[in-house]
Amino acid sequence: MAGGIHEECGIFALSLPEKTDVANLVYYGLYALQHRGQEGAGIAVCEDGVITAHKDAGLVSEVFTTPVLEKFPTGCMALGHVRYGTTGNNPRLNVQPLVINHLKGRMALAHNGNLTNDYELRQALELRGSIFHTTSDTEVIAYTITKHRLQEDRLEVALSRAMDELQGAYSLVVMSSRKLIAARDPWGFRPLCIGSFEGGYVISSETCALDAVGARFIRDIDPGEIVTICDGKLTSDRSHCGTREKHLCVFELIYFARPDSVMDGHPVQTARQRAGAFLALEHPAQADIVIGVPDSGIEAAMGFARQSGIPYGTGFIKNKYIGRTFIQPTQSRREDEVRIKLNPIASAVRGKRVVLVDDSIVRGTTSIRIVRLLREAGAKEVHFRSSAPKFLYPCYFGTDIDSSQNLFAYKYTDEEMRKLLDVDSLGFLSVENVVKLGTNGDHGFCTACFSRDYPCPPPQVAMKDKYSQPINRE
Repeated sequence: MAGGIHEECGIFALSLPEKTDVANLVYYGLYALQHRGQEGAGIAVCEDGVITAHKDAGLVSEVFTTPVLEKFPTGCMALGHVRYGTTGNNPRLNVQPLVINHLKGRMALAHNGNLTNDYELRQALELRGSIFHTTSDTEVIAYTITKHRLQEDRLEVALSRAMDELQGAYSLVVMSSRKLIAARDPWGFRPLCIGSFEGGYVISSETCALDAVGARFIRDIDPGEIVTICDGKLTSDRSHCGTREKHLCVFELIYFARPDSVMDGHPVQTARQRAGAFLALEHPAQADIVIGVPDSGIEAAMGFARQSGIPYGTGFIKNKYIGRTFIQPTQSRREDEVRIKLNPIASAVRGKRVVLVDDSIVRGTTSIRIVRLLREAGAKEVHFRSSAPKFLYPCYFGTDIDSSQNLFAYKYTDEEMRKLLDVDSLGFLSVENVVKLGTNGDHGFCTACFSRDYPCPPPQVAMKDKYSQPINRE
């Protein structure tokens, strides 16, 4: 299993008043969201009611070469998706968006999150005759919407009825021949926002993608809200809003999101600096320099340095042409990548007492290697600080922590972790302070992977690849 935690997806969509090269615009948006998923990418374009889609495994730049982009028609609507799969074991098969054809037309759908009742919904749909082609819960959502669409005049009403059945995390965008519809689950586990662009609208997982195409941020989509864009007008259905307490995944602020994004009113960069400041108060250290693990540990390290008064320095150089450590499928390859991805600056750490700040310690393998690099570079002492609390429990809402058994903090005591990491001291941000990372007084975060306080019931069938084998119905 990988050394770090992995998020599932990123979504980008737009609806414009005039036909244009919408595929290229979505390409730029997905490029800005590449950090949210590096397993596959897809784009669907709607032209005069006809949906044209292309998707494949790989990075955005690999899937959408110039010849591929040139084959897309001009259009007024399009949506795109980048994926890192948390359910299903076939990357190519499960790449989104999904395109569905039914009696009342066509529909393309892109989804970020994880359902907790998809196994039960899928069984019920199969008993009614549905035939599934993927092993992801996104297809369950698509079929559930379609089931209601065949009985409803409007797609947004069908989506609302589907939301009565869906449990868990889902931020999604649905495109028909005339409408672009976005929805967010009532808990608001995963982000989704609206921007304006050239007289039209843009939907995105993060504000950084709005910036990439020159769109202006309007607002976040509220938990439970359904936004419909049709004929240049935007309408909102808030019938599901307020039915649950808000629980944005706090790890969005700690690690998933780009630092230049703003999420539900929380500037991500500021949140990470606050995490570092809290760490300095909770776990002070006598040290000569504070360094961060690129990229998501850097802002927390700056916050630690500012709060503690210990000088901040650059301790690692990152090879910008190497992706995140979870791209390669085997652990041996991941460890090789850590070696070439990060290189310590020996002159900065040699003979010094170092505070090393990273976003988290999940399974420990990457952290052990990073500390070893510092020791080899001559660090006198290493004091490890994690800007996330201890990961102890499975996540069922869109990340790939499907069991406690491989979690470092679950398997070992604090002293055992310290020895295995080969550090002089070890400190984790507390659950009490992690909910204070927001800057607007909003403490509505999901901390279930740290606290086991699940906002909604966990799934009855929690296997990561629960659809990979034939279902035994005996």
